[in-house]
Amino acid sequence: MSDKVSAKPDLKQRVTDFTQKYKVGEFFQKYTMIIALVVVTIVFATWKGKEGLILLPSNLTGLIAENAYVFVLAAGMLLCILTGGNIDLSVGSVVCFTAAIGCVMMASGINIWIAVLVMLAIGLAIGVFQGFWISKVRVPAFIATLAGMYAFRGFSNVVLNGYRVDISNETFLMLFGNGKTSFIPDFVRDLFPGLNGVFTKENAFLTGLIGENFVTKFNVTCMCIGLIAALIFVIFKVRKILVQKKLGISQSIAGQTVSIVLIAALALWVSFKLSCYRGFPMVLIWVGLVLGVYAYITNKTAIGRHLYAVGGNEKATALSGVKTRNVYWFAYANIGLLAGLAGILTAGRAKGIDPVYGEGYEMDAIAACFIGGASAYGGTGKVSGMIIGAILMGVINKGMIIVGVDANYQKVVKGIVLLIAVMFDVLSKRQKR
Repeated sequence: MSDKVSAKPDLKQRVTDFTQKYKVGEFFQKYTMIIALVVVTIVFATWKGKEGLILLPSNLTGLIAENAYVFVLAAGMLLCILTGGNIDLSVGSVVCFTAAIGCVMMASGINIWIAVLVMLAIGLAIGVFQGFWISKVRVPAFIATLAGMYAFRGFSNVVLNGYRVDISNETFLMLFGNGKTSFIPDFVRDLFPGLNGVFTKENAFLTGLIGENFVTKFNVTCMCIGLIAALIFVIFKVRKILVQKKLGISQSIAGQTVSIVLIAALALWVSFKLSCYRGFPMVLIWVGLVLGVYAYITNKTAIGRHLYAVGGNEKATALSGVKTRNVYWFAYANIGLLAGLAGILTAGRAKGIDPVYGEGYEMDAIAACFIGGASAYGGTGKVSGMIIGAILMGVINKGMIIVGVDANYQKVVKGIVLLIAVMFDVLSKRQKR
């Protein structure tokens, strides 16, 4: 009898076998921030007296609009961090400077497209200028961009003369703002008028599913966009799994399946919530384009591989024939261009520009990258991780405002979250050694 008992593996051994078989530890390490995002969202959604407020369609729409600049700037900041943990401290000031010039031009009656192109061109020119000092003259990135932070903040005040400049161009505000018109029209309902008779309060099923307050104004186009996006994501991910299996690459099928289902479900849920409010925000189109382009650059292009290589080992990369200085130049030119775009989005959302706009933007972008898994030493980080980091910071900010946390303590919480994320990166690298 005792031999049979001893032959059975104990609980600890069975847990160990299970975690090794299904790579549980690898799953939790890879998706730590996604889990943290879910936990934080649940905490704020169940906060006593504020239950469900953060999940209201209007708050989700506001979350996207308020953090659009973070996604845009963080995409460029990630390229700088990949080169060896370098950052750009000037982007907040550049955002204000480009927006100031654009708003002054539009306020004086200049065509909005000329103003938009000028804003992008100025942002790119500033990035190229700062990239020259960093890549060619070898001025430390911290010093070069710190100088830019002070200089362009001063230029912003000169352009604005210390006062706010408002803009009222309806086309600009529709394309880049956050007003009632800054959403994709529900053209699906326009094409199929019969849907208006379906989405009524008399339809008990839809009323119970969507809610009496939202069923009549439910945006079908937005929901269709979400369905298409989720379907495309699933197809690409399944295709990637099949290719890896064909090549014999070791992978956790269970872990990837769970992540695919969760992300697709999240996309559908967000689309549903947005459909219950005003639909698909125009600003989300610009954010999506930026994230898509930079995800492609970092994953599928030679310059993307060079960014990772320079951050991993610059000397070895130079010996292999890569012009590492041009890689630095490319990274800082890109973040300058994206600062120009962030200036456009900031001006559109605020319907103008104020001399203090842009302050702290660089810190939000840096935090999103590090919280999303970018290494403080360079060579590690993905756009997908940065997206999770930006969303997590946005949820924390929005949640703390909803529950009434003091503004000073909000900064304390953000600092602690950033420290924990960087500490996790440092400890992970130390464990690998």
